[in-house]
Order: sequence, then C-alpha cells, then structure tokens
Amino acid sequence: MSRIVRVAAVAALVGSAAIGTGATASAASWPNPSTSVPVGATIKVTSGTYDGGLKRFYGTGDLGSGGQDEGQSPLFQLANGTTLKNVVLGSPAADGVHCLGTCTLLNVWWEDVGEDAATFKGTSASQTMTIDGGGARKASDKVFQHNGPGTMYIRNFQVNDFGKLYRSCGNCKTQYKRNVVVDNVTATVPGKALVGINTNYGDTAKLTRITIVGDSSRKLEPCTKYKGVTSGEPTKIGSGPDSTNCLYTSANITYQ
Repeated sequence: MSRIVRVAAVAALVGSAAIGTGATASAASWPNPSTSVPVGATIKVTSGTYDGGLKRFYGTGDLGSGGQDEGQSPLFQLANGTTLKNVVLGSPAADGVHCLGTCTLLNVWWEDVGEDAATFKGTSASQTMTIDGGGARKASDKVFQHNGPGTMYIRNFQVNDFGKLYRSCGNCKTQYKRNVVVDNVTATVPGKALVGINTNYGDTAKLTRITIVGDSSRKLEPCTKYKGVTSGEPTKIGSGPDSTNCLYTSANITYQ
C-alpha cells in the first residue's frame, strides 16, 4: 500500500469515528411519498422486519376517525423482537404504532400524529423500544407513550409542533419504573416538554445532544417531573435537571 493510500485510509477512519462521537448530525429531509396505502385494519408485524419502502400509510374505516380518543387501534402492531422501517404515517394515523415488547423503528415518519405516534407496551423490565431516525409533527399531545416497563431510546429524531415528545404513563392501572434515553434530537417549537417522567416510580430520563429551535423565551421544558398515579390524574411536581431522575446539564441543550 502506498503512503498516499495509507494516509487516505487513516483519514477516512478518523472521519468515520468523528461522525459517531462528534457534533450533532444535521436533520434528514422529510420524505414526500409518491404512493399512499390505505389501512382499514391493523397491520400486524409478527416476525422479522417490515419495510414500507417509504410509502405513506393512512387509516380508513375504523382507523380513519382522526380523533384524539384514548384506546384507538394502531396502524401497525409490532410483536416482540420485530422491526418497522421506512414508513411514513399520514393522516389520519389512529394510534400510530403499538410495540408489544422489544422493537425497533427505523426511519419512521409521522406527518400528523393521531392519538399518539407510538406506544410502548409489554411487561418485561428488560425490554427496549428503539426509535432511530425519522420525525413527527402536529402532535397536539404526546408523540411517544410509554405504558409498559423497560427503556425507550429516541435518537437521530426531529419533532415539531407537539405537546411532549415522550411521556411515561401518568395514570396507568399498573405502573412501572421506566427509562428513556434521548440523543441527537432536534425539537422545534411550539412544544411544551421534551420528556415527562414519574419520579415517584423511579423513572429516569437521560438527555444528550438536544437542539431546541425557536424557543427564545426558554418555555419548552426539557424534563418535566410528575407524581404518577394508578387512577385519576398525575400531578406535576417540578422540572429541570438533577442527579437522580432528569439526567442532563445545560451543556446537553443547544438553542437555535
């Protein structure tokens, strides 16, 4: 191998390492699907990977109300161990995606969030839900709802015009300790909070490489703390970083 080739190879290796550890990557462009697929009944992914080919999927019939009512069915239901990739959820989107255990969402986009974009269910404390890439907008309430135990990872994601990016269920009949890890996310206001967690159940939220756009008055709360309940409504008890539940510092938040 010539010296020039060796130098080029080393430079490429250094560059690829920098991508993984350096500054926040620029947000991907929103897809504009040329094909739309009506969904009248929940698509159940029972094994492996469902690749939507970046088509737009939207609800019809019972999945086409476009409302915010709790208890709606999803467009996609993911069994434990499955992956959903390259999907655009259009409008109406019903209750988006339900994850019944460990699952992965790769490059999934929500053009107009319905009840919720995705809900993490299941019953195992070791289960994980990973959202990698994609984006969501027009979520009047929550984007990602965490009902079961385990850890949700949200990374390389963009969100705008939303209530909360993530909410640990405030009043589920069965409550758990839940964790969320948010990394390399760009949030554009209007928005109320990045994450909402129940500190009385030991929830944790770790935030890194967060970019908040358009919030000159700093109204969007990166981490909101609640006292969760099993009936009735949860109580907001605070916000901001600490060393136990809301795990971040001002250095983890960039304002643009």
